[in-house]
Amino acid sequence: MKFGVVVFPGSNCDDDTVHVFRHILGQEIVKLWHKSTNLEGCDFLIIPGGFSYGDYLRSGAIARFSPIMDKVIEHANAGGYVLGICNGFQVLVEAGLLPGVLLRNDHQKFNSKNVYLRAATNHSLFTGDLDLTRAYKVPVAHAEGRYFTDEATLKQIIDNDQVLFRYCDADGQVTEAANPNGSLDNIAGICNAGRNVFGLMPHPERASDPLLGNTDGRILLEQLLAVTA
Repeated sequence: MKFGVVVFPGSNCDDDTVHVFRHILGQEIVKLWHKSTNLEGCDFLIIPGGFSYGDYLRSGAIARFSPIMDKVIEHANAGGYVLGICNGFQVLVEAGLLPGVLLRNDHQKFNSKNVYLRAATNHSLFTGDLDLTRAYKVPVAHAEGRYFTDEATLKQIIDNDQVLFRYCDADGQVTEAANPNGSLDNIAGICNAGRNVFGLMPHPERASDPLLGNTDGRILLEQLLAVTA
């Protein structure tokens, strides 16, 4: 399995992602420049966090039109795996690979803090072995992280078991107070209907190295390695 991290102007979590996958998880991983149309044989693509194109217009709206995104879409439509983290999640919804939108946080401020997540399903590669009762501590860093969609689409993704993570408190309780940005139904991460494209706002790559004092994010990212088994 070969991982590829797509780098846009303004990406700032690409090196974090490379470090975790290469040095913590022991995987082969390369950077893919946004102007390239060569995926270099990568099996699993990651769109990292950051501020692609300075977050002008809506976050991710310009990056969605970078040359490499046509190949990312082709890869996803052919069943290839794609993960979008934070700004990467925003890029994937702008590209139509995931349903919904990411709106400005309900409190109109930038969020940068640790939050808690609870996996909502085991019916995905990303959450297959996670404890559905456990609260995982993972940081967020976003101004536009409020997940929203229309009522019919929300019902569809819930009925299809596409919600991967919800914001919760330290005890694993999904409450309004635990929601850091006003996301609909406390949604922190989803997948597509084909279950091969994943997006979440929190940053598991920032909670994977023991030197940082928190490795809950590593537990999440390790789930992705099941595809190599």
